[in-house]
Amino acid sequence: MNFLLKRSNNFREYLKKALTIDDVDERLNRLFNLAQFQLGYVDMIQVDKAILSFSKYAETEFKHVRLAILSSCTIDHLLPAIRVSGLRRRLLIDIYTVAYGQYRQELLDPTSSLYTFDPDVVIFSLTAHESIANIPLAASNEQVESALLHSVSELCGHWRKAHKNFNATVIQQSFLNVSEPLFGSYDRFVPAAPTRLISRLNEQLAEAASSEGVLWFDLTQACIRDGIDFWFDLTHWLQGKIEIAPQAAASYGDLLVRMIAALKGLSKKCLVLDLDNTLWGGVIGDDGMDGIVMGEGSAVGEAYLGLQRYVKMLKERGIILAVCSKNDLATAQMVFTDHPEILLELSDIAIFVANWNDKVENLRLIARQLNIGLDSLVFIDDNPVERARVRECLSMVAVPELPDDPAYYARCIANSGYFEACGFTVEDRQRTDQYIANHDRKTLQSISQNMDEFLLGLEMSVVFGFTTSLDLGRVTQLFNKTNQFNTTTRRYTKEEIKRFSTDPEMLVLQFRLEDRFGDNGLVSAIILSGKQSELSILEIENWVMSCRVFGRQLEDEVMNIVTEIAKQRGIHTLHASFVPTKKNSVIRELFEKLGFSKVPSQTDDGITRWVINLPDYVNRSTFITHKTKT
Repeated sequence: MNFLLKRSNNFREYLKKALTIDDVDERLNRLFNLAQFQLGYVDMIQVDKAILSFSKYAETEFKHVRLAILSSCTIDHLLPAIRVSGLRRRLLIDIYTVAYGQYRQELLDPTSSLYTFDPDVVIFSLTAHESIANIPLAASNEQVESALLHSVSELCGHWRKAHKNFNATVIQQSFLNVSEPLFGSYDRFVPAAPTRLISRLNEQLAEAASSEGVLWFDLTQACIRDGIDFWFDLTHWLQGKIEIAPQAAASYGDLLVRMIAALKGLSKKCLVLDLDNTLWGGVIGDDGMDGIVMGEGSAVGEAYLGLQRYVKMLKERGIILAVCSKNDLATAQMVFTDHPEILLELSDIAIFVANWNDKVENLRLIARQLNIGLDSLVFIDDNPVERARVRECLSMVAVPELPDDPAYYARCIANSGYFEACGFTVEDRQRTDQYIANHDRKTLQSISQNMDEFLLGLEMSVVFGFTTSLDLGRVTQLFNKTNQFNTTTRRYTKEEIKRFSTDPEMLVLQFRLEDRFGDNGLVSAIILSGKQSELSILEIENWVMSCRVFGRQLEDEVMNIVTEIAKQRGIHTLHASFVPTKKNSVIRELFEKLGFSKVPSQTDDGITRWVINLPDYVNRSTFITHKTKT
């Protein structure tokens, strides 16, 4: 985990001070800062003890996760690393483990402690031995495939049970391939050679996980990168059935938690790049176009091209790119337009900020212009002074500790795991274009005389319809990543959204906003439920909308559409709840503005209930036309 800071000599003193702070959020933030350091075993245990001192019911800005680890080996040494890695991602992870080898019994017994724990994430961390132990070396390819199919089918049954009984996200860990080769390289051609068996089992299991909506924790890739001896120690296995070696605990925790963070909508959205000595070698203002180092023919020049190539691929998978450089704007942009070797283009950059202002203020500017939170940014800068200042002033911005050699910049970004994904949608591919188009919309707004003129000039239309299997990935992503316009902040798995969309008592509607600058993408979704006993009532279970389209009357048009569909189905009343969080205060008055009446009762945690009689609803006037999704 070379993206972390080197351990401070004052670490123990900082930890001691953090533990004296009474305010829960402040103490957690101090511990969060400490978790950004490379921690030795003793340091990690101390931070873990500090985490365990918090009540799992404590009200905090950090998200709580209930993680159950169903394992067939010893995993106690992994738990502190998981909790500390969770803290690093602003997660408080409560962990439940089953007794050694008892995962089947607990999963099948509804009276077990596992059911009392009620996890929202379940990971199967199993060894390969029991899946391949009874396959004879002389087995034919057909016999091997049949045996592997049986093992995969059994695990699929466990996944379904975990998902059904706990409504949990399921993660399957790939099997470590620790068998010694029997035939050397010829193992590849012997169907029942243990190394080939485990490889085939992982392949089939990954395919099954994809079709079942189960996340795949790919330790196989980690073993290829780090070497099997880092991840597996035969002595520890023989002494205590410890499959993940103690020295790999921190890496294991980080890899697992970055997946959980992505599930909880905590993956970063934007990569902010410095230019001089970060994207190319040298200083463009001093060295000129001919003097900067970038391109084929030299090791250093190719190192910078490697970073650019990786960054461009991040953009293609949906990460927003921005520039934050102390430079003259025209001089900096000239490199992108005129240098023959550069791989990135100006069109790849959503926001380009080059001036002589403090980078802390420029990062705030970038977040405002993109209309995303500062906690969505990852800042890359070769200058350790700039990195330290951003960490000090903007702790919510992720700042990986870059190595000295630019050849390893791309690896550092990748190893940080800040851009971990649980899916890849059409909207992801189009994200940069959408943000650039959004900049054009802001330009229109700046020259418009008033808001009505601006909205009319956008020429907006909304495409809406019921969610289908093609849209499940993006709709699930919306509910899990949206924080500001999110009426209840409930999170859902892809399988849950699929079940809701086919339930006759529920409606899942989605909305795509288009205008003359382009398609904003699928930007809003709403889940409504009814009850057979109350045929004339619908409940808004949750409603989310991307911050990219705030202030464009889409919430009004969505309500017009929802009420029309509800009336057509004989619904007389809509109910809704608003669950306040630290991030959704922007819509605190949403239902009141839409004509709902507040139900007198209110809970201690600020949850409010709202109701509207549809016969009394009058369509709200907007500048949006709409058409049904085809």
